[in-house]
Amino acid sequence: MYEPRGNGKARAVQSVTFTEVEPPEHLQDVVHRFLELKTNESLEEDYSFHALPDACTYAVFDQLDGSISGVTRLQATSEELNLGKQFHYVNIRFLPGVWQSAREKSSYGMIAEPYSGDLQLAELNHQLVKQSDFAGKRVLLTEFVERLLVSEHVVANPVTEKIFRQLEQIHSVADMASVAQMSPRQLQRVLKKTLGFAPHDFLKVLRLQQSLKGEPSLSYADQSHFIHSFRKATGYTPARYSRKFDV
Repeated sequence: MYEPRGNGKARAVQSVTFTEVEPPEHLQDVVHRFLELKTNESLEEDYSFHALPDACTYAVFDQLDGSISGVTRLQATSEELNLGKQFHYVNIRFLPGVWQSAREKSSYGMIAEPYSGDLQLAELNHQLVKQSDFAGKRVLLTEFVERLLVSEHVVANPVTEKIFRQLEQIHSVADMASVAQMSPRQLQRVLKKTLGFAPHDFLKVLRLQQSLKGEPSLSYADQSHFIHSFRKATGYTPARYSRKFDV
């Protein structure tokens, strides 16, 4: 199955906690993880956070400013973010293809302004801020996802589910179409609509994610191809990335 690694935090910083927790079983076909990223004390320097392409949609809630929340989706290249010297976020990482953007648009990159969409994210965030620990926050996030399922803002994606179940068999877009039991043209339409990615770009994201875990599946043609592709997606060579970020 697909286990996206969406984030790289700076190795040298010890006063930052990054926590990932599985959702309840009944939500595991739409949510990959509930996340918390926070400083334990004010840092001496601004914090660099690397957001990797993973094809996931995120709901992001700023716990230091209850008015700031949003729905964000990264593209096929990474983004390096300056989070400052003190921060606290809780996120929901939705699996690729489950967020119904026709009902609620996602935006590129992290959020820095008050949410202006139709979902009651600001109200939810003010409730989250009142919770003293991540366990209490996860209860509220779970209830929120359950409401999204009822309203069909989030729907399990059978096409990406098939792809994720057979990742080891996919080495090309043609393989992906075969696994999804679609023609390449049908796959192009479905992935573009549900992911915002063309199949070729989605394959690039999957290859990058698998390489972060050292997986032999979805391997690159050779080492130079891997290094070139990794640098194009992240801005770093694999060796430099591993020295700077903890993934």
